[in-house]
Amino acid sequence: MVLPLLQYPPSSQNQRVKGFEVPGDEQPRIYSSQNLLSPSEMDELIEAAYRQIFFHAFEADRERFLESQLRAGQITVRDFIRGLLLSNTYRRSFYDLNSNYRFVEQTVQRVLGRDVYNNAEKLAWSIVVAQKGIKGFVDMLLDSDEYMENFGYDTVPYQRRRVLPGRATGELPFNIKSPRYDEYYRAKFGFPQFIWQVTVKSFTPQERKPRPGDPSAFLNMARSINPKSNPPQRISAQNLDYERLVPRRR
Repeated sequence: MVLPLLQYPPSSQNQRVKGFEVPGDEQPRIYSSQNLLSPSEMDELIEAAYRQIFFHAFEADRERFLESQLRAGQITVRDFIRGLLLSNTYRRSFYDLNSNYRFVEQTVQRVLGRDVYNNAEKLAWSIVVAQKGIKGFVDMLLDSDEYMENFGYDTVPYQRRRVLPGRATGELPFNIKSPRYDEYYRAKFGFPQFIWQVTVKSFTPQERKPRPGDPSAFLNMARSINPKSNPPQRISAQNLDYERLVPRRR
């Protein structure tokens, strides 16, 4: 018996409040296939999709077949996002190395463009992952009213309302707030590693570094020279023959 999606109360987040700010450089750029005018803009849309889902896609992680279908108009941007979420790269990097709760949190951030509301939402979607697997979970997210109202078939998901006017700093990006590996796997893989240094390294600005020919560059060389001089003779006054030392006229 498949349980229905449990109900969870939404909390007040920035993305739930309508904004009246004027769009500027701090607002996220929206990539949509409806206003593409050149092949280079399609390349930017594909790269934006990779950044949103994978954060970074190496050459081996790229889905060339899905890219060709999207360029030819055979699939929509929503289908392309579904293909990336169901790819081996996403399964290996996020599902296999995390618990269901963390996998749900990371996927909701990348697909719906917001944080999970609370633990009740993570529990509800984790049950879906356990019952229907990754494919059923991804389909329910992409078919949800929230996704269709905000992104539809042609828009790449993005972090909604990360920056608000009147605030010095905005919300952290999802890739920084929720890294790919869980705490257990970060410790297992050996990072982050803290290297303690005994010697303290100092930083010298470029304008304070000695130029060629500067006398300060030869200071250490001059200090390293150890000249050997003849020590002064120590003669006692009692051993001096004053009569012989006094010059006499002849």
